[in-house]
Amino acid sequence: MKTIRTQSLSPAAAHLKQASSILQDGGLVAFPTETVYGLGADASNDHAVAKIYHAKGRPQFNPLIVHVADVQTARRFVQWSDLADQLAKAFWPGPLTLVLPRKKEARLSDLLSAGLPTIAIRVPNHPVAKALLEKFGGAVAAPSANPSGLISPTSAVHVQSGLEGRIDAIVDGGLCTVGLESTIIRLDDTAVLLRPGGVAAEDIENEIGKPVHIQTTVDKITTPGQMDSHYAPRAQVRLDAKNWRPDEARLGFGAVDCDLNLSLSADLIEAAANLFSHLHHLDAEGKAMIAVSPIPQTGLGLAINDRLQRAAAPR
Repeated sequence: MKTIRTQSLSPAAAHLKQASSILQDGGLVAFPTETVYGLGADASNDHAVAKIYHAKGRPQFNPLIVHVADVQTARRFVQWSDLADQLAKAFWPGPLTLVLPRKKEARLSDLLSAGLPTIAIRVPNHPVAKALLEKFGGAVAAPSANPSGLISPTSAVHVQSGLEGRIDAIVDGGLCTVGLESTIIRLDDTAVLLRPGGVAAEDIENEIGKPVHIQTTVDKITTPGQMDSHYAPRAQVRLDAKNWRPDEARLGFGAVDCDLNLSLSADLIEAAANLFSHLHHLDAEGKAMIAVSPIPQTGLGLAINDRLQRAAAPR
């Protein structure tokens, strides 16, 4: 991938203002939370969120956790509940992520949840993260700030060794205090543990007065990519289309004549950012088939093809 200059920033107010500006401009900023360093991007910006996957070398669109400064901000994006309120009062700010239904009017990138109707959201308990989120004023998507599959970073040095030249800035806030990713709980009628982490399940059970269920099967999708047929539009999908057929919607990539183009310049980051919205748009036209140009099996192309193959699978 193209190398960029990664700035080293301190927690000083002027540097946090600079970090907020980078986020507002669609850039990537690593910053400390109490759990691990997160790789932040404007959660409302498709292109910025797609750059997270590109920088990390992430092989597929896994849902990303949204970080906000406070409960009031969280409630702008998700459908709140009494149980969410109870857990937020007990554990926020802190290493607990709540998975809640996304509000229809929420201005968030579809790439955050890979087409699922929920959002994973938390309020971090770190002074640098809190100050940055308050300056930014919105939602920041932030998985761990490391190349995908490697050890999570708990210092700015760890981030630098893995992502130097791939991201715009690193805010050095010292060592992370928890050093373990957040606990993830899905809330519907019950509390379901999706990932153990910085808040013990027993502490959650003590707070709510009932058991936390542990998801042990994939009967219900909790992460993307668990079903052969997924992300599917109503139309059938024809892949690797090098020639168009009559009466089909045409989704192109690169310099081709088409109805909508994922990226005229064959930029995989741009293509990833456009994928879901373009499929929605073409599906709304009501044609029986959506044909898609070939996408390279490199970088983000692996993720794009994974989603397209599941969209095209027999139903």
